[in-house]
Amino acid sequence: MTLNITGSNDDVEATDALAREGNDEDQMKKGPLLLAWYGTASAFFFVYIGAAMALAYGTVQALIGLVLTIIAYGLINAVLSKYAINNRTTVAEFSRSILGRAGSSIATLIFALIAIYYAVFEGSIVVYAFAAAFGGPLWLWSLIVVIYSTPLVIGGVRRFLDKLNGWLMPLYIGGLIAAVIWAGAVYGFSDTWLTQAPEAPAILASGGPGWLATFAGYMGIWIMMMFTMDYAALGKRKDVRFHQTLTFGPLFYVLAYGFSAFVGIFLTFTIPGIEVSETGLAGGVVSLMGILGLIVIIASQTRINTANYYLSSANLKAFGERVLKIRIPNIAWVLISSVIIFLCMLLPIVQYLLIALAWQGVLVTAWVAIALVHILLNRGQNGEHAAIGDHHYRTFNANGLIAWIVATAVGLVMLQLGVINPDLGGIGSTWGPILTAVLGGAIYAILWRVNPNSRTGLTKAVRS
Repeated sequence: MTLNITGSNDDVEATDALAREGNDEDQMKKGPLLLAWYGTASAFFFVYIGAAMALAYGTVQALIGLVLTIIAYGLINAVLSKYAINNRTTVAEFSRSILGRAGSSIATLIFALIAIYYAVFEGSIVVYAFAAAFGGPLWLWSLIVVIYSTPLVIGGVRRFLDKLNGWLMPLYIGGLIAAVIWAGAVYGFSDTWLTQAPEAPAILASGGPGWLATFAGYMGIWIMMMFTMDYAALGKRKDVRFHQTLTFGPLFYVLAYGFSAFVGIFLTFTIPGIEVSETGLAGGVVSLMGILGLIVIIASQTRINTANYYLSSANLKAFGERVLKIRIPNIAWVLISSVIIFLCMLLPIVQYLLIALAWQGVLVTAWVAIALVHILLNRGQNGEHAAIGDHHYRTFNANGLIAWIVATAVGLVMLQLGVINPDLGGIGSTWGPILTAVLGGAIYAILWRVNPNSRTGLTKAVRS
């Protein structure tokens, strides 16, 4: 069906209705999309962050925070995924509604840069694993990782993971289970990992109870909400309920966060002398299991990096076409993204993981809060469909931009409390993401009421 979104219609209802009547033949089936999305569950970073939270706040506190995190992620992504599927809106397209065209370009660039950062970081884990197993210069292994990762995304996300995830998923899960059994057999099974607690009470140092600090820590990777929208936009409308509950719902996070955290915590407090970092844990798995451990690391990082490479190239393309007016084939954007990833891998980027997570976490949590409030307040009305052209949107949308800028500014100030006074560092890191999300959503809700003309970036001529 051919849609004419740029025709002579005076409002968007006619063209939007045509888009909604289009069939879903070009969308992904629910099975392949589920497998594609579950590829993001295998980030070794999820193994690391669970261990890091348990080390900092104790296993029990970390697990309480983790349960709350899984519930929150499931609820938020149920809303975001339903909207994205029904309207086929990616982050770039949805951001036009809440931020306007220019604001959307900023959000798209930030998303692309974050995806590139994650691709660099997760790729570096494979590099360290290769070096631990075989030795050799890191730059050479970096080049090899980029060379074998790039072809996996050429041709689009609909193709690259359909078959790949079919065998990588059980390999990854089975590999981590084998690592737990192996470590227990070599070093003994005990309840040390479960009873782990910090030497001194961490309540004051973390700005609150350990479970709250853990919850706030996982807010630093709310980028998964953005990942959700871009993947959900590929789904069929008839599969909305399936994707809400199984693909993007709590079950995914039980595997991605819960299972991974269990493995990370157990290995950390079972293998003597293991370093609580993603590279340290990866090296520990390789040292423990040899070539089998290397295969597990390659499987896990290949799965997650296909998502990172895809999202970085897709959002670079959106930014390049919208702002720089560059029109080149998709494969060119993939290659550009891969070159940037390789160059960044030559830098000591792993050393700046926590700082990068904190800063991008503020930007992303503000965006997610605003997006969630927009969808909930706009319930019952037709959402802006992805097929509507950019020229139907304002350059800037005041409500969204004001809420995003103010919330982000406050969040960044909170992050600097530790620089001003080291004793306030825990308060800033715990309450910064929470305050950012609350402020972003609250300010947007208030502006929704007092400034109804900016409830959407759509211009008056096309507003439904």
